Amino acid sequence: MRKFKTESKKLLDLMINSIYTNREIFLRELISNASDAVDKLYFKSLTDKDIQLSKDELRIQVSFDKDARTVTVSDSGLGMTKDDLDLNLGTIAHSDSMAFKADNAEVQGEDVDIIGQFGVGFYSAFMVAKSVRVVSKAYGSDEAWAWESDGVEGYSISEAQRDGHGTDVILTLKDNTDDDNYDTFLSEYGLKNLIKRYSNYVRYPVQMEVSKTREKPKPEDAGDDYTPEYEDYTEVETINSMIPIWKRRASEVTDEEYNEFYKTDFHDFSDPAHTFSIHAEGALSYDALLFIPGRAPYDLYSKDFKKGLALYSSNVLIMEKCEELLPDHYNFVRGVVDSQDLTLNISRETLQHNSQLRAIAKKIEKKITSELKKMRDNDREAYEKFFEDFGRGLEFGIYTSYGMLKDELAELLLFYSAKQQKLVTLDEYLEAAPADQKAIYYAAGESIERLGKMPIVKTVLEKGYDVLLCTRDVDEFCFQSMMAYGPEPELDADDKPIEGTGPKELKNVASGDLDLASEEEKKEAEETAKENETLLAAMKDALGDAVTKVSVSSRLSDAPACITAAGPVSLEMERIMAQMPDGAEGPKSERVLEINAKHPVFEVLKEAQAGGDADKVKLYADILYNQALIVEGMPIDDPVAYANAVTKLMA
Repeated sequence: MRKFKTESKKLLDLMINSIYTNREIFLRELISNASDAVDKLYFKSLTDKDIQLSKDELRIQVSFDKDARTVTVSDSGLGMTKDDLDLNLGTIAHSDSMAFKADNAEVQGEDVDIIGQFGVGFYSAFMVAKSVRVVSKAYGSDEAWAWESDGVEGYSISEAQRDGHGTDVILTLKDNTDDDNYDTFLSEYGLKNLIKRYSNYVRYPVQMEVSKTREKPKPEDAGDDYTPEYEDYTEVETINSMIPIWKRRASEVTDEEYNEFYKTDFHDFSDPAHTFSIHAEGALSYDALLFIPGRAPYDLYSKDFKKGLALYSSNVLIMEKCEELLPDHYNFVRGVVDSQDLTLNISRETLQHNSQLRAIAKKIEKKITSELKKMRDNDREAYEKFFEDFGRGLEFGIYTSYGMLKDELAELLLFYSAKQQKLVTLDEYLEAAPADQKAIYYAAGESIERLGKMPIVKTVLEKGYDVLLCTRDVDEFCFQSMMAYGPEPELDADDKPIEGTGPKELKNVASGDLDLASEEEKKEAEETAKENETLLAAMKDALGDAVTKVSVSSRLSDAPACITAAGPVSLEMERIMAQMPDGAEGPKSERVLEINAKHPVFEVLKEAQAGGDADKVKLYADILYNQALIVEGMPIDDPVAYANAVTKLMA
């Protein structure tokens, strides 16, 4: 028995039990090592004319023996000598693949892709095995050697027999316990599933002998009442697909192939709405294949939804969902990223240096933005469907970044135009706006139909200005974070901004400072308010703390009254936040009841005030206030009292 060359038994125990978080990846590690061994032999055949090989000879085989409780991974690669076994398997964290890669860095071509970077992948076998036997025969050698260990104290090396060059790694699995069941690794289905999941794109065939059923030949003397008979048989089958679709040029792949890959690998029954790829070469080389889903997953906006792209290193799956590759506002994007330049940690499960990942993520984010703009401009119908499913996330990205992402995301937003009766971008809104328009106007509420009937929306439209009708719960929060939108201001000869150019402020039509009235209209409203100061004060007293002010409106044309908000919290924001947990304690809007002095009801109010009928003033104030809330889509405090008040008015 030879002792491991590392000083401490604890180090081995740490590697087996702590470095890896998922024991099923042992097969990934062993297949990756086998692929390296085959790659080394193939590389030598390119530089040594005495080595004559056909690619058909290079393969990896996985088998199992349920009775003996063994799993075997065999390769037809370079193989190892006795000294190689001692060096590579007797020294924990020594990587022969890494050394091979470094020694041949200048001449290694695209046809050779050494996966291994660390020497501990082999030891992941001890997560599931109570003992491991490695039988290897180096290419060109007549001797085979066996390395054996229980992964505890040390190992032994002895002479062995093997027909051809290559290596067999034979795992004797641990016994099942109440907590752990290792039998899943002793089934055809279990092993095939792991190969497809983690090693589907290893460049060499990973083969297994699989069980199948076929119909027996029909006997010549069989009568008309012959019943077909079936028999079981086995045959060697290649389990992995080998050539990753993301490394093929887009011109070489059909839409059907992309769609099938997407639906199979990402478990979606719908075709993707948009597919695009990236093939980057340079300081950091990588391939990426990305998909915009055709529909939103049911849990997209739940706390359990996990974003991320599948991360591969040299065709080997490292992480199923690498969150760092996608920003939150693009959490809906699905796809894969594959790079042989990533510096992995010793378990290959996470990155050691996030700078590489951040560099890739930044380029992917820019590419997604660019592709969404193309989709918006070239396939508007598909883009509108996309925005219906995923637009909330884009707006939320602007809101949560406090407007920092508006330059990237605002161009992608769509809103319903009350004037044009269709979805428009903010740029399209501005292109259609009159030259004298000072702001981008919007109304926020539960439905387009309700918003379109709001008195204040009609007033703005009558002024010749469009109104964006916003029905998403995040719309107004997004607009408040943006504050303004539009091109940079034009400069005069003295490099000073020309008045009327530049970004336009985003204004809720229900805000108190809309500033749409002419100077004459403003003056008329001020004079009317001054003349009826006592009436307005009486209405304020009647409504109490429900409003901060009752004023004469300069914006209403047909409606008798409306509710506006004087502070930063709008009526719609108050409504949305009230629906959240502890919403009753949330911020409240500073409500203002604006009265239309040109409406007949105002004359009734004036007469009641002049006649000293305080009850009638209060009745009308309550009805107008609640009526305005209903129009805004806001709940009223006491529907029964409101109904009684209306009935009393009719009596």
